[in-house]
Amino acid sequence: MTSTDDAKQSVRRRVWDLLEREGAAPPGVHGHIPDFAGKEGAAVRLAELEVWKRARVIKCNPDRAQLPVRVRALQEGKLLYMAVPRLATPKPFYLLDPAVLEVPFETAATSTGAPEVAPTVSPDDMRPVDVIVCGSVAISRRNGVRLGKGAGYSDLEIALLAEAGLVTVDTAIATTVHQSQLLDEELPHADHDFSVDYAITPEEVVACVPDRERPTGLIRENLRPDQLDNIPALR
Repeated sequence: MTSTDDAKQSVRRRVWDLLEREGAAPPGVHGHIPDFAGKEGAAVRLAELEVWKRARVIKCNPDRAQLPVRVRALQEGKLLYMAVPRLATPKPFYLLDPAVLEVPFETAATSTGAPEVAPTVSPDDMRPVDVIVCGSVAISRRNGVRLGKGAGYSDLEIALLAEAGLVTVDTAIATTVHQSQLLDEELPHADHDFSVDYAITPEEVVACVPDRERPTGLIRENLRPDQLDNIPALR
């Protein structure tokens, strides 16, 4: 583990501990994207942004914290892509089209419901993405640097879509988080990490100003052997 990895993990532990102490996330939050109190309110604030209102295609993570975001996207008639857990299938994204779903959106948009009702697609089959919504453990208010839970899948998902030309500098990236996950400090980052344009809590919307360029694709020398072995899309 590098010094950057150690520094990231230190921040994660601090935020996870804080959320548990405050009762802002369920017990056992360590190691996960926090399922935070007030997630519905954060989704409402996100939906009030013009960039969301204009969007027709959303890509969102499958965690519980962002379930209200995914349901709202479907309710508003937006096409929704969700990553297959651990990108473990040759076609690593679920396609949820509200025009054809025959089960409640609240079911279809879950990590257990999507595999039952949604086809998987590869980047070759997908439309350009207007807004990406990601889960986070911590976000820097200063420049939108994001820490996830440490597995690296969100970075890989965006890199795959960027290589396919489906995510560009014009694609907005947002995250919904608890207020305690929004930090007034610089956060450690690596060259393959992306920053967010919007950090949304139940209390406020922060328009971040990233001070580093977004990765334009996979940084292959950074890929771990286990990722190459277990993620078909990387092969």
